[in-house]
Amino acid sequence: MFHLAMLYLGLPGPSELYVVLAVIVLLFGAKKIPELARSMGAGINQFKKGLNDPDPDDPKALGKGDSTHALSEKQGGSEKS
Repeated sequence: MFHLAMLYLGLPGPSELYVVLAVIVLLFGAKKIPELARSMGAGINQFKKGLNDPDPDDPKALGKGDSTHALSEKQGGSEKS
């Protein structure tokens, strides 16, 4: 039959989390951890901002593409002169 312990088979328990925390403190030191967390948060914020803001060098992202080319595509192709 199905045991409840099998549900939590892959999740780390509190003892494993304490060991990971102790290793992090030993590697970086207690004074360095807030600085690392702050820099990680700033990096995540910059990444999210980059996803939401269009690239100022890309005219298609800003909606300033070649309007004649877009118009000819809407009309069904290029015109022959």
